[in-house]
Amino acid sequence: MSGKHYKGPEVSCCIKYFIFGFNIIFWLLGVAFLGIGLWAWSEKGVLSNISSITDMGGFDPVWLFIVVGGVMFILGFAGCIGALRENTFLLKFFSVFLGIIFFLELTAGVLAFVFKDWIKDQLNFFINNNIRAYRDDIDLQNLIDFTQEYWECCGAFGADDWNLNIYFNCTDTNASRERCGVPFSCCTNDPAEDVINTQCGYDVRAKAESEQQNFIYIKGCVPQFEKWLQDNLTVVAGIFIGVALLQVRGIC
Repeated sequence: MSGKHYKGPEVSCCIKYFIFGFNIIFWLLGVAFLGIGLWAWSEKGVLSNISSITDMGGFDPVWLFIVVGGVMFILGFAGCIGALRENTFLLKFFSVFLGIIFFLELTAGVLAFVFKDWIKDQLNFFINNNIRAYRDDIDLQNLIDFTQEYWECCGAFGADDWNLNIYFNCTDTNASRERCGVPFSCCTNDPAEDVINTQCGYDVRAKAESEQQNFIYIKGCVPQFEKWLQDNLTVVAGIFIGVALLQVRGIC
């Protein structure tokens, strides 16, 4: 491995092996994410027909595993080898890359605050576009269901956004059994039920709005996401800064 090495014991042993241990876990997680992403694409037949990536109308969640896994793999490898061999080039690469990610995260946060209405419109467009494609891909379906269950929301700004989906819309010409309904992930949890009732959202939007809140989440996912971001952004940024400082200390 080329690169400038320290000639003396300038790096603390504790910091060195802490960075090494952290990064080897980070690297293994990257390998796992990449493996899951490639396996999912293999199951869908994407690897044998690359052009099929663009066939889906909505967002393919497998991209999250591929991109995140790739970044984690590169960063984890650089940090792991750099810490173990005290290679300043790899450690600086790791820290600079980490700094760039943090800078982009900070910039995104500032832009999201300044262009709040535009970001909200884009998020609304993104969610509604994926609502239309809800039945097109099982991975997308699972992602939407997880999001709605985790944030206790339904649709982008409300349950009526599910009118955009051909299976759930309330038009008279819709012959689907799910007409005027919502996915089960919109339903409020019933402590008495041990097994998920996947039909709990049937016909629920045919009821009066005052009754709907007894069966499904009324809040949309956009405002719930905003609330989650406000509650957790400080914690995430703090962890990120802490790791970056440890890396810088290990180099200097």
